[in-house]
Amino acid sequence: MPLLAVGTSHKTAPLEIREKIAFPATDHAARVQELHALPDVEEAVLVSTCNRTEVYGIVSPDQPGCIHDWLAERAGLSSNSASQYLYTLRNASAVEHLFKVASGLDSLVLGEPQILGQLKQSWQIAHEAGAMGKITDRLFQQAFATGKAVRSETGISAHPVSVAYIATILARQIFGELESKRVLLVGAGEMVELCGRYFHQHGIQELLIANRSLARAQRLADKFDGRAFTLEQLDGILPLADILVSSTASATPVISAEAIRAALKRRRKKPMFLVDIAVPRDIEPEVADLDSAYLYTIDDLQQVADENRVERHRAAEAAVESVRCSVTAFMRWLHGIRASESLQRLRGHAERSGEELALRAANQIRAGKDPEQVLGQMANTLTHRILHGPTKRLREAAEEQDYDLLRAADWLFDSSLEPGEEEPE
Repeated sequence: MPLLAVGTSHKTAPLEIREKIAFPATDHAARVQELHALPDVEEAVLVSTCNRTEVYGIVSPDQPGCIHDWLAERAGLSSNSASQYLYTLRNASAVEHLFKVASGLDSLVLGEPQILGQLKQSWQIAHEAGAMGKITDRLFQQAFATGKAVRSETGISAHPVSVAYIATILARQIFGELESKRVLLVGAGEMVELCGRYFHQHGIQELLIANRSLARAQRLADKFDGRAFTLEQLDGILPLADILVSSTASATPVISAEAIRAALKRRRKKPMFLVDIAVPRDIEPEVADLDSAYLYTIDDLQQVADENRVERHRAAEAAVESVRCSVTAFMRWLHGIRASESLQRLRGHAERSGEELALRAANQIRAGKDPEQVLGQMANTLTHRILHGPTKRLREAAEEQDYDLLRAADWLFDSSLEPGEEEPE
């Protein structure tokens, strides 16, 4: 049965399509069970994040499109219309894709670390839902190991490429820790919100948001358990800020050097880290000349981001080779498993035939028949039973001119070994 990866991502579908195919966390377990209940799905793991929805499964070779159709139906799309957004990868290609996802090589931000935790959560849900099997379990365990190895060996996640994230990294370099720090965000746009999310994840003491519209500031503050203020209140709260990030649409600076000088005086020269990511600038450039004030502009952060992006791409090139080695190792294991299943069926057939014929021969000998004649007949019958299926298939192959199968049979049933030579234990 083939191993498939079927899904969509930021590379193949716009946001409005990804939204239709995505599954909320509260619905995840039920959807995995529904997927696994499909008659042609033997194993299944569902991965659903903001940038991708994918199913990794073992399915019947007679119905390879069942997962594709299930995803299309869930999204309210026809199978044909969904095809332009959904991809289907088989066996080694599916394995390589998952390993690249786990390593951050297929992410919107190259090398981002969050995806590995999201994959582990998906694995856990599938395991608890009873949808996990031997192959998908081993697949995801190997994906986790590959993702961890790629990050430790290449350092692909060591270079942040988001301006907002770089702001948090620089803040940690200045203060060492952020748990006791207050962060003041000026503005309420997308970049400010992203900075707020990163600082909130770092466990800061408090988040303050100042904006021209108090209602917008309050909506953002509610997301991060912060406090909202208007720009008219800004000078009064500046002394509270250990870290300040500003991004408004103002045509002139909203934070003067004099206001920062006054804030530093009230802070008794405790350092302030200021990030101005607005164009035009929100903070007067003279602030950089003040003692205990560390001012960075959008150009400063963008330069770091560009340098780090180059480093990440270099790391990604090294990571690809690591992924390929892991794919080869997994496929060797998978082929071994499938060969083992075939060998077990073949051996089981031979053993059952042997036991049945041995019992019949023993009864015949006890009944007084000539032992040599009985054993000869048993050997002929056993040979016929074991070779009947392969003989029939080889005749059909010859009639159909399937020379690949005939050559494989010559190799598999190599008659150059004498009976008893190199017999398996």
